[in-house]
Amino acid sequence: MPPLAPVTQALLLINVAAFCIDYFLGAWFTRALALWPIGHGFLPWQLVSYAFLHGSLFHLFFNMMGLWMFGSEIERVWGPKRYLQFYMVSLLTAALAQLLVAMLTGGVYPTVGASGALFGLLLAFGMLFPNRQIMLLIPPIPMKAKVFVAVFGAIELLLGVYSPTGGIAHFAHLGGMLGGFLMIQYWRGRPPFGRR
Repeated sequence: MPPLAPVTQALLLINVAAFCIDYFLGAWFTRALALWPIGHGFLPWQLVSYAFLHGSLFHLFFNMMGLWMFGSEIERVWGPKRYLQFYMVSLLTAALAQLLVAMLTGGVYPTVGASGALFGLLLAFGMLFPNRQIMLLIPPIPMKAKVFVAVFGAIELLLGVYSPTGGIAHFAHLGGMLGGFLMIQYWRGRPPFGRR
């Protein structure tokens, strides 16, 4: 496991602090900062603030473990500025994807969690280190990073299509991956962007 890079460490601390504040302050804190559908409590800052709230200790733990595993190494390769730009783009595209899905399905429920940004980081890790071995937790199967990313993306798409109201924002995860992919393509000067 990589040592903590500075932006990754700051993101971890902010997420843990927000979880503790949310635990003690309760419903009004969540109501103000969670991402609500447009016309049902949506406020502009929620496009960012939702990603720092988590629904449970389990949710927080796994998102922060993923942030540490994938984020620290990506931050060391890209540097703090580019890494933070990428994280924020993934976070925003995840929020926009969730708002679009809520508008199309008529769902009126809040979204919280850094999972969308984390899925962007997962995609970046797979693109930067495609042949790096990753060990799944359950079941403990080793696989290459590019396979790991493809499997997780396919699972999210299937779950989003066949279980859209299961309490997990599958299309937000896919939105984070899409935003991350587009950001990398933009930096590389590849389609759909022109050469830079």
